[in-house]
Amino acid sequence: MAKNALQAQLLKAGLVDSKKANKISKQNQHAKRTGDSESLEAKKALADAQAKKLEKDQQLNQEKQRALEEKALKANIIQMIKQHQITDISGDVSYQFVDGSKVKKISITQKLYDQIVAGHVVIARLEEGYALLPRPLADRIDSKMEGFMVVSNDTSEDVLAEDDPYAAYVIPDDLMW
Repeated sequence: MAKNALQAQLLKAGLVDSKKANKISKQNQHAKRTGDSESLEAKKALADAQAKKLEKDQQLNQEKQRALEEKALKANIIQMIKQHQITDISGDVSYQFVDGSKVKKISITQKLYDQIVAGHVVIARLEEGYALLPRPLADRIDSKMEGFMVVSNDTSEDVLAEDDPYAAYVIPDDLMW
């Protein structure tokens, strides 16, 4: 009656009766025929694992999409800077500015120097060099992505503190050292 050696040993030991052994063997045969050999817990674990994998894949895709959009925006901004930069800048006046922790120097005309000091022209980072841009375009670029503007002299942001003891002493912005 017993189908396998384990059932035979259980029958001999008296731990299982023959009716119970037949019932278990019939359940096993039925499970094999219908394909229900996997338990419900295994199916649930598999479904959970698939859901987690799907969520992780969606997050990775969103990160890749954001990176692609940022790269496209950066390329668009560089193209805008190249198209609208002021090209006639070579002159005999040098303008020094700070980029990060380094002091940089460009030679420009006196008219451009005055416009930079007044805030009408902005110095922007362009690949390895710098470009001079009109103020409205620079503001539009800065609203899209920050990090391109190096020098932006905006006179409207100069607010004096009320308790500043040196408020009466005006320091000119265009000092030549």
